[in-house]
Amino acid sequence: MEDPRTLIRRTLRPFQAFLETESASGVVLLAAAVFALAWANSPWATSYFRLWETRISFAAADFRLARSLHDWINDGLMVVFFFLVGLEIKRELLVGELASPRRAAMPMAAALGGMIVPAALYLALNAGTPTARGWGIPMATDIAFALGALALLGKRIPLALKVFLAALAIVDDLGAVLVIALFYTSDLSWVSLGIAALTFLALIGINRLDVRHPGAYGAIGVVLWLAFLESGVHATIAGVLLALTIPARTRIDGAAFVAESRASLDEFEAAGGAMHGVLPNEAQQAALHRIEESAEAVQAPLQRLERGLQGWVAFGIMPLFALANAGVALGGDPAAFLHTPVTLGVMLGLVVGKPVGVLLFSWLAIHLGVATTPAGVEPRHFIGVSLLAGIGFTMSLFIANLAFGGTALLGAAKVGILAASAIAGAAGLLVLARAGGRGAGA
Repeated sequence: MEDPRTLIRRTLRPFQAFLETESASGVVLLAAAVFALAWANSPWATSYFRLWETRISFAAADFRLARSLHDWINDGLMVVFFFLVGLEIKRELLVGELASPRRAAMPMAAALGGMIVPAALYLALNAGTPTARGWGIPMATDIAFALGALALLGKRIPLALKVFLAALAIVDDLGAVLVIALFYTSDLSWVSLGIAALTFLALIGINRLDVRHPGAYGAIGVVLWLAFLESGVHATIAGVLLALTIPARTRIDGAAFVAESRASLDEFEAAGGAMHGVLPNEAQQAALHRIEESAEAVQAPLQRLERGLQGWVAFGIMPLFALANAGVALGGDPAAFLHTPVTLGVMLGLVVGKPVGVLLFSWLAIHLGVATTPAGVEPRHFIGVSLLAGIGFTMSLFIANLAFGGTALLGAAKVGILAASAIAGAAGLLVLARAGGRGAGA
């Protein structure tokens, strides 16, 4: 009879393989969005909208914090998403594609064009009206959806193109964070902002003191989040600022790790050899503990947190956000939304503005001599990936809530985002599939 543990591992292996693919998070996110849209237009639509308005309170002594479930997701859980975005931005600035001006020039230029042109096209249809506030909606690229779509084509796509899209999306996220911080704020509370500033300085201080335990940053980070929650600047900015203070240094280098680990392994072997399923003795436990300490010392806290959070964000927080925000009641005539300036502006910005801006500014960067074309990437690849950049979704929905939350315009913005993201994704995949390529080794 087969060992139950072996049977469980064999049963779970296909699911683990799925979760490890780049496209998996995009598939889960898409499923959540489709389910939300179906639920919001079903006979049970009332339960969908009522669920997210459920009030949840936390109280301690004289302190009380009460928010709807929708707000807890958008203002609370999404802080973790923005924290991960901040970690990715910091990593790219230190050791990634943004670490040198020459390497950063192309994705930065592409991202800049991909923000300016869509916003301009949206304003061309909405300037001078109350709907002009939504100009930031078509500026964003959904990194999970875009990279997930690209991953569907596998090795037919040059590796350099995937790196370019990832760097572009990260710069785009940085731009979206700045837009949210500077333009989508309510009445400011200078007292709360002062507390946030002092808390941020405290985080910088413990970083300089080489404090590396995530709990210390998490505890102070909660105070930073609460301060921003009451400041008028959106609370998710706290996640990005917290990420920037997470240590990116290792305590030992690779050579020291190898030497220390080898010495500990020798001690483990000398203490009793192979365990054969028996609990290790005290000497072996001590050797194992030293190996664990060496493994921790050779990794930066930033790397450990980024790796540890990716699964929770990709398969937990983002699908929950999509479920809470993608639902919109289409009514008897869904096509009626297509006649509104908000929907048209969002669709025009994402489907047309994004690729035009990415291609135009990339071309300028190359012809001005500040950037070079990535190896193995052909013009058709650039066209396809610039179309994929028009998949707005997560960040676009987030900005739409800031711009039009609580108004009828939010539904029009959501329809524009969902329709444009579907068109941009399909068009980008079609162009890239026809372009082909020599694969990851190109």
